Order: sequence, then structure tokens, then C-alpha cells
Amino acid sequence: MRVLYFHQHFSTPSGSAGIRSYEMARRLLDRGHRVTMVCGSYGGAQTGLAQPFHRGYRRGLVDGIDVVEFDLKYSNHDRFGQRVLTFLKFAFRSVALVFTERYDVVFATSTPLTAGIPGIFARWLRGKPFVFEVRDLWPELPRAMGVIRNPLVLMAMSLLEWASYRSAQLLIGLSPGIVEGITRRGVRRERVALIPNGCDLDIFAVEVKPWRPAEVAPEDLLAVFAGTHGVANGLEAVLNASAELGRRGRSDIKLLLIGQGALKPALQERARRENLENLVFHDPIDKARLADLMAASDLGLQVLANVPAFYYGTSPNKFFDYLAAGLPVLNNYPGWLAGLIAEHCCGFVVPPDDPVAFADALERAADNRGALRAMGERSRVLARKQFERRQLADHWVDWIERCLPRA
Repeated sequence: MRVLYFHQHFSTPSGSAGIRSYEMARRLLDRGHRVTMVCGSYGGAQTGLAQPFHRGYRRGLVDGIDVVEFDLKYSNHDRFGQRVLTFLKFAFRSVALVFTERYDVVFATSTPLTAGIPGIFARWLRGKPFVFEVRDLWPELPRAMGVIRNPLVLMAMSLLEWASYRSAQLLIGLSPGIVEGITRRGVRRERVALIPNGCDLDIFAVEVKPWRPAEVAPEDLLAVFAGTHGVANGLEAVLNASAELGRRGRSDIKLLLIGQGALKPALQERARRENLENLVFHDPIDKARLADLMAASDLGLQVLANVPAFYYGTSPNKFFDYLAAGLPVLNNYPGWLAGLIAEHCCGFVVPPDDPVAFADALERAADNRGALRAMGERSRVLARKQFERRQLADHWVDWIERCLPRA
């Protein structure tokens, strides 16, 4: 079958963004299907295309995937209005492809929520099957975070959410809370699959070349956060823990924040102002380089803002990268990931907004390296047993194939 796949923030492993869509597309190819991936230009991502844009897009084969990239740049640094405009431009340019491309099934993945618009058109105006993957619950999350307060905007998003869910024959949620949120909108549970993010063992569990930033000594405990530096990530918690460690004189514990985002300059300024010497910032790196870094790290930091909607409504890439790399995880909010860590004894769970408890956990990790290594081994076992990418991708492809007409 031919799959027309819409993901505005698509990236190959050569970029620093998540690669779920790349891996899923590759699995479709392995199963004998054809994939056309439609995307924009996302900060930190690499689509694999290098030729100049012509008439607003470029197109080419990338590892067997037919990639269509619109000349629509997007960054977390963009203002809210600019981001909304980029989302809408991508959606409506995608709608044009719905009427010109050859395909059997449309697959769209959020975020943003506007990714569902071409699927709605494909379903109702071309009669094509539509599968919708929900990575975040909108407008629930922005409402809970307070980043969107305009009632008209929230109403429009709610209507688009309802229309996307009702237009899709099948839906995929990345966490238990997302699946529950979809069914609360009146979608029958049998139409929804839970397929979380996966562990890329082919990247993180193979031969690597470990390295550390120059600021980190070989004997230091290195705790790494690899992800966006934005409002949702709540990285002030890491800086608060850093300050607490400084008061305790624990210069042997280093906290590495690797990535980019709108709040990174403010975080760096606070670290400079407060002389947080155990905090290290680093630019984004690609997946292979990240695997090398994690091989020399001791602990992964799974940090989010203290927003109850996050507790069961997210499936962060970084958490699964930590597991794949065999790292214990320090998590600072309750929910389904905290439950996994506690159940499998593969890290630490601390309360939100508690820098003392955060620093206590880091000290326990630094002072008992043997127990820490045992936690890391259990992380790798959990990755292989429950979240191996190929197994999840096969389930994902099975779900899409359910949309094919029966002979």
C-alpha cells in the first residue's frame, strides 16, 4: 500500500529531534509498503534533503522514504502567532497534496493538532482511510499550562480535535492518559491503540565511543537532560537542584543540559548570575553523538513542569533514549513513567518542586555507584522487554494495515 504520512517535525537520525516517524516509515518499507513523508523545516531536525527549494518545496528519496519538505521554517524560539501561522500554512499546503498524490491510506501525527486537517479532507472528500496519531492532548495541555487563554482559540482547537478524532477510522495514543483523553471525546476504545515511544537499541545499545564535555571530570557523577529547553520542560527544577548541591559542596556532581529552546538563554543567564558551577550547557547533537555521550553518563534526567495533565499525558523521547542507553532515570513528577521506574527499580522518583529531594537523589546516586549500575542494567532490560522499537513499530504497522480494504 501507499502511505501518505504527514509529520511537520520529521527528522532522520542525523538531526537532534525525535526520530519516531523516521523509524516507523522505515518499518513500513520493510513490510513492503511505500511511504511519502510530508514535513516542514524544524529547528534541530534533518530531513535528509539538501537541494534548494523550488516553488516552496523540495522532494527526494531519503533511505527509501519519498520526502516532501515544505519551505516552512519552525523553531521553538518563534512567537506564538508566528508558530500558529506556520502550522496553518503547513496544514493547507498538505491539503493540496491530498488531492494530487497517489495513496491508499493517510497517516498524520501531531503535534501540532493541525496535522489532522489533511486527514480530514482525505477522509471526507476523497474517501480515503485516515489514521491519526496523538502525541499530546490539545487543547488540554496548553490550557493546563496557561499558555493559551483566549476562549475563542481554545474553542477552535477543541472543534479541530473533535473533527480529527471523528474523521479517523483508527487512532494511536502515545501514553495511557492520551488514550483516555481520546476516548473521553466519544471515540470507542477499540478504535484506539496505545503505542508509546520506543527504545532505539540499534543506536544506543551498540558499540559507541564514550565522551564527556571538558567541564566534566572522569570521576564526576554525570546526570544528563537531553531535550527542549522550553516552558513545558520545567528546567528551573534542575537549576534549583544545582543550587542546592552547591550549598552542600557537591562539586563532584555535574548536571548537563543538552539541547535548545526558547528558555535556554534565560536559564544560562541564571546559572551565570548564581554561579552554578556544577551546571553545564551544550548545543544539540545528533543521535549517534548522543549515544556516545550517554555511554559516558551515569543518570538520565526526566524533568517536566508540575502540570497534572503531564502525569499520564506525555511519552517523552528522552525517557526511552535513557532506557535504551542503559541509564537509570531520575523523574520529578508522578504518573505512568514514575510508576514504571518504581516498578522496575530503574531510577529515582522525587516529588515535583522539591529541590532538596532532587539533590538527595543525586547524592544517593553519586555515593552508591554499584546500586546505580544495577539500576542501569534494569533500564536496559525494560527497554528490551517492553519498548524495543521494532516490536512497537510492527504493532504500529499492523494498526495502519487494519485500514486497508478487505479483499
